[in-house]
Amino acid sequence: MGLSTHVLDTMHGAPASGMRVALYSTNSASPNAAATLVKQFVLNSDGRNPDGMLYDHAALKAGTYRLVFDVAAYFKARGLALPEPAFLNHVGLDFGVADATQHYHVPLLVSPWSYSTYRGS
Repeated sequence: MGLSTHVLDTMHGAPASGMRVALYSTNSASPNAAATLVKQFVLNSDGRNPDGMLYDHAALKAGTYRLVFDVAAYFKARGLALPEPAFLNHVGLDFGVADATQHYHVPLLVSPWSYSTYRGS
């Protein structure tokens, strides 16, 4: 089924269109593991990767990954005056894929001051 993400801007009540995101493969459960950049992209008007799945079913492998969301730059681009340094700059989510035959959806709900995530469907 693959890997996907979706970001919602809870401050404005809208998808986080224009937010930059990077996907890394970490191949380890350690927070200090070396990360290999897989791809970078800018979220579309629906707050999703414009190319669809980050990994399709055939390409997704069991292992550990990191999504990094450029939160401060996104809110600054929306015209919000943030303190320096911003409370949230980049939000990194480390997660594991145990069964690559399943769908892993990693949504992010974010404002300049908080975020939440979960394994979606």
